[in-house]
Amino acid sequence: MKQKCLVRRTGRVLTFKKFGRKGYSIFQSLHKLVRIGCLSTTYLLFAIPANAERNMIIAGHDSIISIKDIEIDEVVVSAQRAPVAFSQVARIVKVIGKEEIQSAPVQSLQDLLRYALDVDVRQRGGLGVQTDISIRGGSFDQVLILLNGIILNDPQTGHHSLNLPVSFDAIDRIEILEGPASRIYGPNALSGAINIITGSADKSNLKGRISSGEYGYHDAGLSGTFISKKVKNFISIDHRNSEGYVKNTDFTLTDAFYQGKLTTNRVALDCQAGITERGFGANSFYTPAYPDQYEHVKTTFASVKLETGKVVHFTPSLYWRRNQDRFELFRYPELAASWYNGHNYHLTDVYGTNLNAWFTSSFGKTAFGTDIRSENIKSNVLGTPLVNPIPVPGEAGKFFTKSDSRTNISLFVEQSLYLEHFTASAGFMANRNSQLGPKWNVFPGIDLSYQLSSVLKWYASINSSLRMPTFTDLYYSSPTNKGNALLQPEKSVEYESGLKYQLKGIDGHIAYFHRSGNNMIDWVRKPEDNIWYAQNITHLNTEGLEFSAKINPGKLLDKKVFIQLINFSWSYLAQNKQSGIYASQYILDYLKNKINIGISHKVIKNIGINWQISYMDRNGTYTNWNGSKYGNQVDYKPFVLFDSRLYWSKKGTTCYLEASNLLNKSYHDFGNVPEPGRWLKIGIIQQLSLQ
Repeated sequence: MKQKCLVRRTGRVLTFKKFGRKGYSIFQSLHKLVRIGCLSTTYLLFAIPANAERNMIIAGHDSIISIKDIEIDEVVVSAQRAPVAFSQVARIVKVIGKEEIQSAPVQSLQDLLRYALDVDVRQRGGLGVQTDISIRGGSFDQVLILLNGIILNDPQTGHHSLNLPVSFDAIDRIEILEGPASRIYGPNALSGAINIITGSADKSNLKGRISSGEYGYHDAGLSGTFISKKVKNFISIDHRNSEGYVKNTDFTLTDAFYQGKLTTNRVALDCQAGITERGFGANSFYTPAYPDQYEHVKTTFASVKLETGKVVHFTPSLYWRRNQDRFELFRYPELAASWYNGHNYHLTDVYGTNLNAWFTSSFGKTAFGTDIRSENIKSNVLGTPLVNPIPVPGEAGKFFTKSDSRTNISLFVEQSLYLEHFTASAGFMANRNSQLGPKWNVFPGIDLSYQLSSVLKWYASINSSLRMPTFTDLYYSSPTNKGNALLQPEKSVEYESGLKYQLKGIDGHIAYFHRSGNNMIDWVRKPEDNIWYAQNITHLNTEGLEFSAKINPGKLLDKKVFIQLINFSWSYLAQNKQSGIYASQYILDYLKNKINIGISHKVIKNIGINWQISYMDRNGTYTNWNGSKYGNQVDYKPFVLFDSRLYWSKKGTTCYLEASNLLNKSYHDFGNVPEPGRWLKIGIIQQLSLQ
């Protein structure tokens, strides 16, 4: 029998006596304090405005809240332009929650993402020194990276997009949206998006970490949340360094971050600022012929976002990001070749503003908005010649001799409909970029879902997307690489369908997708040539199968068991390239098979172990370096990695012993770039409540 939603008003407090199962029932609680009087159904759909920002992706079935014996597995998601209950979203969204982050046998975000379904993590060096991230077989430039909903992608190169100003311990949640997301986030979300969330604690606390390990590794970090009435402040600082696991892999990383939130009856204001500085030996990063490479990077970031409105909800934001990079082909001047003209210097400034708005009606939810982004670079390598050289900040006697800039404008419209068993969301992004002239390009998309039963849902989506070439793609020139100023933006259409399942103690999905890409950008060369050229590949088809299962044995068996959680995921990819006889440097080096198994279990009281097993089989080849010259083409070999963490936790104190690559496996993410073998670390984390 259908039930009505009865509400008793007490000032700004709504007391719900009964809850209907209508799709629109959730919206009656928006921007109100809700008191639960009596639950007359098993599940309650609810919304939390402070977390319902456009750029947040929250998968509610991974965050189960218990009120007595009743599970509420529905929270607000924003894998669309406007917030929506997770059960109504026809997309694959993966969330790595706080508990998973804390127990994982890793010390960096990049290592943690290696366990995520269909995410390809290719590292140059250890512990996130420099990492390329791709989703579903895309390139590292095709994934959008966000921090608390604000875009962090670097227009110079995707190598710098993960220069995050936050420590690993400061991360509360990682949200991964698979597939094209341009109509949600704008350009460059061609194969997916990753949003990192911080500062979500609801009580004042202080947390510190000290850890050490092999290869002269040391890490010290401190973070805290301080809440006073309507103001919440979050601060984190971190410093880590290592002597390196082989010659010229040493690094020093320092991060500092602040986030402040002001919440009143009328508005919610969120501001953040951070800086990261890192210097690292770049052994063979870009060519094994010169192993003594070195890189120094400094990234500064700031943003402010406002949420207001009761009938029509407005969320305007402003942001700025600066990345300064110095690349040294020869770290030691006395060893530099006579032809070497000096280091490469780059500085990018990104200025952006966007406005998102949405309202509800009898037709569902209507969302609209705009985004304006200015991307600028100064360099002595990338861009067009400057009339008057500009001094490089902090580098005496060095000058930028080239520059470029472009402005991107996006307009968004989306309409969503929610019925009892069926949901539909359709919209488009209209985009104009100054480098492409006055023409507007439109990228539409639609998501559909139907609830087949209480435990099974069918979903399907068709979405289109684009990615602008980076300044490196356009301009980089060296004896072995040639950019292409005539590159066109990448465009793709992805078709996806699958089933989501959720029953007591088990949830997951199975899916098939097909992505048709045009003008895909890659660095390619002919077999008889030694120079890599940036080119638009004529056509690239990518198709994949994926399966995931998250098992909670205690809930499944309805009793306490020593195994707390089992995660299993498998993905298979295949690509069909139409680009002639060219060899590929990036796009066709994809993970064709990936299996991840994670098991968390107790040993005795307060002591537990987390095991992670990863199997990776990469398509593609690389030219082997024999120490003095290049040799034959070599296939990437499949490999298995075992990681583990043994931990003791009690009353805010956690001590752990961690081993990555436990079996000391030799493997390559990039050809000729050595990866760490077994790496042991030990540490302690102390959290104090300040309330």
